[in-house]
Amino acid sequence: MGVVNLARVDERLIHGQVMLTLSKRNGVNSIFVVDDVVAKDKFMKDLYKSAGSRTGQKTIVMTEEKCKYYWDEFEFKEYSCILITKSVKGIYNLVTHGVPMKDLNIGGIAKKSDDDVLVTKSVYLNKEDAKLLKELNEEHGVENIYFQATPSSPLSSLQDVLKQFDL
Repeated sequence: MGVVNLARVDERLIHGQVMLTLSKRNGVNSIFVVDDVVAKDKFMKDLYKSAGSRTGQKTIVMTEEKCKYYWDEFEFKEYSCILITKSVKGIYNLVTHGVPMKDLNIGGIAKKSDDDVLVTKSVYLNKEDAKLLKELNEEHGVENIYFQATPSSPLSSLQDVLKQFDL
């Protein structure tokens, strides 16, 4: 049975030194990029697979539905992956479907509306996403949710971020 070694929300998906560093995490042998738009665009899919291969890890790009299927049918085989999505909702959908994960890193989310709040240097959240993260932590077994753009940048806890939304 495979395992999600680390889940990450980052709109940039795979990029630069961040993935090189994270891919060295103990036990990681693959990167799963879960994004419907990227998975359906051959050029973008090949681009992300190429970027991921520079980390030395097998990189698989798939849609959210394919990821759910791959978990249901194969339990991610023997992969110990870093699973990356562009959105909190994407991770939420996977976890509530049954894909287990303990650690969730929120790395980079851009501002999309006036309702979005800058919660760390590189992350904007709206109240709906904050509630989803709280639910993942309290009801779905995602034990360690933290905000950190790069492994060397300061870390903010979910509890600290939720205070900004009175949650």
